[in-house]
Amino acid sequence: MAGVSWLAREKLPRLIPAQLQPWMDAALGFIYPDVCTLCGKHRATRGEGYVCAECCKEVRFIVPPFCERCGLPFRGEIDIAFECGNCREMELHFASARSAVAARGPVLEAIHHYKYNGQLWYEEFLLGLFLPAAREWFARERCDAIVPVPLFSVRKRERGFNQAERLARRLSLAVNVPMENKRLKRTMPTPTQTRLSRTERAENMRSAFALWRSEGIQGKHFVLVDDVFTTGATTSACAKLLLKAGAKRVNVWTVARAEFHG
Repeated sequence: MAGVSWLAREKLPRLIPAQLQPWMDAALGFIYPDVCTLCGKHRATRGEGYVCAECCKEVRFIVPPFCERCGLPFRGEIDIAFECGNCREMELHFASARSAVAARGPVLEAIHHYKYNGQLWYEEFLLGLFLPAAREWFARERCDAIVPVPLFSVRKRERGFNQAERLARRLSLAVNVPMENKRLKRTMPTPTQTRLSRTERAENMRSAFALWRSEGIQGKHFVLVDDVFTTGATTSACAKLLLKAGAKRVNVWTVARAEFHG
């Protein structure tokens, strides 16, 4: 019944005119209460991505100190710039990567449901974490375009969307930087990276991407966008292509940063 209720809350408003949606939301509220879809205990609205304030308290925002290259948080006190072991052991092609929050607890659960189960209502929760952090960075950096990490065509058809593209589009509107979703393409389906080592992940991504369109890259600053950053193998492979085609600089922004060991 819970699955049916969330389907109704998401699908029905799209079928009626925008001016009537507040009335529809109010009516549905009597039938399907606004409740957190993660814990099922506390009130949470559609605008909050159906994630309650109590679950939000478990979110860990990423603040300094962290690795200057990949943004990995450092547990402890340090007042100098440093590079983590992952970055020292890998050949990373982006200038820096930043993430808004740690990929754990309610964040990781929401991303999983959003990406693999098509539960798009979690998007508002994730964007509420992602956009404020990214806005601060974009206010200091001049960028020419935002590029979502592409999804293999068959997988995109199966899933119905590319989460990186949806996140990038909203970021583009928020920071007034154009999104270029026809810049890169994924040329092959790659097995899940979850159980792979750092070296295996890099090898897995070696030939997974190609340039879709090469004109207009020379001298530009690009920002790659994805949902989760783990070792940087995926975004580094994308950055390498852009730099080889003449990009001046490539940075990375993701919603969440995983803590990788291996």
